[in-house]
Parts: sequence; C-alpha cells; structure tokens
Amino acid sequence: MSTDAPLSGTQLTISAAGSTARIATVGATLRSLQHHDRDLVVPFDADQVRPAFRGAVLAPWPNRVVDGRYTFDGQDHELALTEPKRSHALHGLVAWTDFDVESVAADRVVLTTTVPAQEGYPFRVVVRVEYRIDADGLHATVTGTNTGDRPAPWGTGPHPYLVAGPGTVDDWTLTLPASHVLEVTPDRLVPTDLVPVHDEFDLRTPTPIGTRFIDHAFTGFDRDAQGAATITLTAADSHGVRMLFGTDCPWAQVHTADHVVPEYHRVGLAVEPMTCAPDAFNAGPDRGLVVLEPGASHPASWTIQAV
Repeated sequence: MSTDAPLSGTQLTISAAGSTARIATVGATLRSLQHHDRDLVVPFDADQVRPAFRGAVLAPWPNRVVDGRYTFDGQDHELALTEPKRSHALHGLVAWTDFDVESVAADRVVLTTTVPAQEGYPFRVVVRVEYRIDADGLHATVTGTNTGDRPAPWGTGPHPYLVAGPGTVDDWTLTLPASHVLEVTPDRLVPTDLVPVHDEFDLRTPTPIGTRFIDHAFTGFDRDAQGAATITLTAADSHGVRMLFGTDCPWAQVHTADHVVPEYHRVGLAVEPMTCAPDAFNAGPDRGLVVLEPGASHPASWTIQAV
C-alpha cells in the first residue's frame, strides 16, 4: 500500500446487475455494498480506520479463542489478547493486514496474504479472498492453504453488518432458521452449552427484533436442496437483505451491534457465517475446527443478496 492510500487501504470497486461493492485491501474488507443505491451493509469511509471489524475477513479463526490459549497436536499455544476487556484473542490474525491484489476485473477481485508462522500460531497459511458480483448478489470465497510442513488449525468467516432499510436493528424483522444456539457467559461471552433455540433465540419464523440483544452463534440450519442456509433481514416495506451460505459454514454468529459508541449502536445486524464455532481451537472438530494438512486447502463461501 502506498503512503498516499486511504487509511483502509487500496480501494477496489466491482459492479454488475445494478449492484456495486467496494473492497478495501486492509483486512480484505467489504467496505460497502449497494443495490440500486440502497445500502445492504453498513458502509464506512475509505479514509477511515475500519470500525468494529465492519466487513473484515476473519482468519485463521473467527470469533474468540478464550484466554488466547489452546492446545493443538499435543502442544500448548498462547495468542496475544486482542480483546483485552474480555481477555480473548479475537477474530484471527489478518483483519488489519494489507492484502495483496492478485487480480481485478469489472465484476471480480482476488486478494491474497500469508499468515506467517509466529508466536501463538506457528503455522504458515496462505489466505485467498475472492469477491465476485452478478445478478444473484455478491459472492465471497475465502480459501486457506497450508504451505507449512505441519498440520494447522483453521477457521474463517466474514463480519458484515447487514442493513434492511431505514431505521435501526430495532425496526427490522429477522428470519434465522437455526435449531440450536451456543449459550455464553454474560460477562465474557465464553461458550458454554449448545442447546435448542428458545425464547428470544427462536427466530425460525419472521420475528421483529425489537430491543432484544443477540451476540450468539447458531447452528443446525434448515437448508435447501443445494445445501444453502439463508438468514433474512427485512424492513417494514418488505425490502431487505439476505445472507446465504453452504455446508462449509455450519455456524453463524449473529449480533445486534449493541455498542457504547452511539453512532455504531444497532445500526446494522452482524451476520457472520463461520466454518467453526467460537473457541473452536479449544473445542476441536466437534464444533467445526478444520485441520489443514500440509499442502491442503479449505474454501468457504457466502453470498449477500438484496430482498
């Protein structure tokens, strides 16, 4: 990135079929997405430090590693605590990396970076991010490739804040067809039990969000014949946005964006398809942890569409 580039990195624009996406190279971030001039995600300015992980790619893990500590392949590891108030390692290692631009076309861009072997994560993984736009929406695919000589733990997901229309999260209706929710402690959001959805977390039919608070991971999704799950967010006029994701993402974190900064508070709904659950580095394959063997790759994809 040149010294005169905006703070969010080199700016790339792709468009097709009335939709336009703007990608910033820092964090391979989806900075904005519009369909016929209607925002589908909460945008931010190019020359702004990205707020609240808005639109970033999360890898080599999404969500949290509790206390920054985990054991893998018989060895103990300790990561830097990047969520100091809760004492966790949050959202991986590439959210503030300036990705290289591999290729650009009118409707497609590919970005890459390498996670170098380092203290706490002594594995080398290449991260490739493709954004592609067409009449069916914006499609993203993140692929991790282990270029080291030992197995590596891996997980990924995006962090967009979806926008249904005018107003805030309180004014919108959510359809989240998941059968189970991962409960967490109220103070540090440490995962506890996986339980059937209940009370405010049973969102399998269209449900006004209102003032409810959500910052939880869901799984057990209803899927179509092609294996796609769909989370839908609509405004009062029935327009809105949906997120679709395949079986490579068996989990999704949903957050009502409650924030101490007033201009960030509940302005969009974070919908984050994930290859694994929060703290999967400790929970292991039972909660979706991918183990990348040397030379192996693992892709995960999702789509954002206008409603």
